[in-house]
Amino acid sequence: MADSLKTYPEGTPFTGSIGRTASDSEAAWPMPAKARAGAPNVLLVLLDDVGFAQLGCYGSTIRTPNIDRLAAGGLRYRDFHTTAICSPTRACLLTGRNHHSNGVGIIQEMATGFPGYNGMVPRENGFLSEVLRAQGYATFAVGKWHLTLASEYASGANKARWPLSRGFDRFYGFLGGKTSQWAPTLVHDNHYIEPPARPEQGYHLNADLADQAMRYITDLRSFDPDKPFFMYYCLGAGHAPHHVEPQWIARYRGQFDQGWERWRETVYARQLAEGIIPPDTRLSERPPWVKAWDTLGADAQRLFARQMEVYAGFLEQTDHHIGRVLQSLERRGELDNTIVMLASDNGASAEGGENGSFNECQFPNRYEASIAENLQHLDDWGSVKSYPNYAWGWAWAGNTPLRRWKRYLHQGGMSDPFIVHWPRGIAARGEIRSQYIHAVDVMPTLLDAIGIAPPTALQGVAQTPLEGVSFAHTLNTAEAPTRKQVQYYEMIGSRAIWADGWKAVVEQPQGDMLTEAMLQAQQWELYHVARDFSETTDLAREHPEKLQALIDQWWVEAAKYKVLPLDARMQLRMGERKPGGRAPTSRYVYEPFAAPQFEYTAANVKNRSHTISARVVIPETGAQGVLLAHGSWFAGYALFVQDDRLVYVHNYLGLQEYRVQSASTLPRGDVVLQMRFIRTGEHCGRAFLCVDGVRVGEGEIARTVPAVIETSGEGLCCGFDSGLPVSASYTAPFRFTGTIHEVVVELHDGPATPDAHAQLRAAWADH
Repeated sequence: MADSLKTYPEGTPFTGSIGRTASDSEAAWPMPAKARAGAPNVLLVLLDDVGFAQLGCYGSTIRTPNIDRLAAGGLRYRDFHTTAICSPTRACLLTGRNHHSNGVGIIQEMATGFPGYNGMVPRENGFLSEVLRAQGYATFAVGKWHLTLASEYASGANKARWPLSRGFDRFYGFLGGKTSQWAPTLVHDNHYIEPPARPEQGYHLNADLADQAMRYITDLRSFDPDKPFFMYYCLGAGHAPHHVEPQWIARYRGQFDQGWERWRETVYARQLAEGIIPPDTRLSERPPWVKAWDTLGADAQRLFARQMEVYAGFLEQTDHHIGRVLQSLERRGELDNTIVMLASDNGASAEGGENGSFNECQFPNRYEASIAENLQHLDDWGSVKSYPNYAWGWAWAGNTPLRRWKRYLHQGGMSDPFIVHWPRGIAARGEIRSQYIHAVDVMPTLLDAIGIAPPTALQGVAQTPLEGVSFAHTLNTAEAPTRKQVQYYEMIGSRAIWADGWKAVVEQPQGDMLTEAMLQAQQWELYHVARDFSETTDLAREHPEKLQALIDQWWVEAAKYKVLPLDARMQLRMGERKPGGRAPTSRYVYEPFAAPQFEYTAANVKNRSHTISARVVIPETGAQGVLLAHGSWFAGYALFVQDDRLVYVHNYLGLQEYRVQSASTLPRGDVVLQMRFIRTGEHCGRAFLCVDGVRVGEGEIARTVPAVIETSGEGLCCGFDSGLPVSASYTAPFRFTGTIHEVVVELHDGPATPDAHAQLRAAWADH
């Protein structure tokens, strides 16, 4: 009987007895830890690239009623900080250790072979999911991950850094830094899947993630009505691409026609009136590289206003789907005893550049669309035909009243919204907290609030001490002082440090190889941020001793947390070979219908001569479909069979589709179909089609993709084309209907000189 079941804690000695037979023995079952009765659920909601001023409850005119409801029923923190960029912030949140201590000093695509930057979170830095699962929690991750080395994205790669290997029972989302909201590259648990519907069927990733989050909770409650859960719910929004249904965009028509300065002034006034920022906060100045709205022409104003309408609609739609998850918890009667924490991973993003971008794949490939070119796509902005980002003027405004934006260490890059909602545990409603906190403080706070001591060991691995500082004491005491004494920052050579209300910061130009002489020549800035929230007055000259003390302290922290060596390189870090990938080769063999290979592990045919050879069987009735494809209609190439012809298409950044087709129909039976590309110059060449060694077609490819093929993580596919098609000639997945034995890609010359500037841009297009 169930009530007579004898148990003992898993991992401890057996407590039954063993005789010679079962009749003179007593059974006992090892049982995992069970959470204490009444333990709260934990829902950690992480937005992406959402600035300090872009939520309604932080002063924005963008409507976010569900997030605002969390704030009204809980707390808003005005002095929450991140690392200023994606992967490092996520590592801090999930481990309670600083980003360099986790080896995640930078985004995963730029990992290097130094302890603070190798992208490999050590086992001694246990994840919150690992700690809570060991305490009897169910653990779910939904949405963006970006804590796996890019060289390990492939289905056949090492999965030690995939979510299920770091304490999560279930995972549904995407591994990389971004993906299409209309046609995402999805992973379910430990394998790639196709989205459950197509864009034309009404699919959107935000809706899918909310559905999956609710489904995981339903599955849990159907089995165990009482087990608490931890859900790490990470939206791709508002990271580019800004994708949303037209009805959401229409709600904002005309609402940004006044431009970024006027919108910023409106938000600033609301922030002051609502007490979101300190009453003596000044509005920081417009940086000179962001043009004044009144100096722009009518076409530019129309374009930029539309870009922000799309972003606003995207963010409101995101809020709507977050609301669906919250409402499902409320219907279950579980919302009041769920600790909901909502944050953004860094400030608003300026990666759209001066004019914004209709196709973000153009930016890393050194093509910047003009205002006139962007205007041609105005009606499609936000649709499946687009992969858009807004102009940097809106990123500046999105961080009102702060300076700079994502990846910079002034406040606009790393001061973010942070909301805590827990009605059963927090008496306050709608209050604002002013204590200085950081992403690294979230895990110790959650453990403190739940009543769990940080473990000394997890799965037999001794644990390092948490480096964050709990702010649980502030949840019910508005005037409680922060217990944090110091917080350092480093991002691509830029450095900052906060201590006792003062902040020193120096911004390092990115891309340079740092030298000691450069370090000595740099001019640090000093701000008394306890009184100057928006960093408007540099006090370096007035308080040189204070500044030097903070600089000296930064170097102490840097040595302590594995920050050194400082590295401001961009393209070279991107290009360094990472562990986990296959050894360099000139011959790649692909089998049909395997999971996609991605840019870091797929055959790199860019700017080099190469051959694609497919050994196939074409039945008597004929065949059609993709032999090999890499990319989407934003950039890429595809070799396929259509209308009984062999076809090669090279899609140059969505601007031009170069097509070569065989002159004759294809034979039946065993046949070798081949495309040979001969490079004739920088990023150009000629394509030749052959059937069983006989040339059947040729054509000029005047411009090839120079640096980056994948925009949304649509990898190299054999026998089909995942996601969105490379060519307008067919509809994905366009599976090959004959038989493919293998497709071989052979590289005939060494890689051409890499485009360093394009690689630098690629680094920022994928985080």
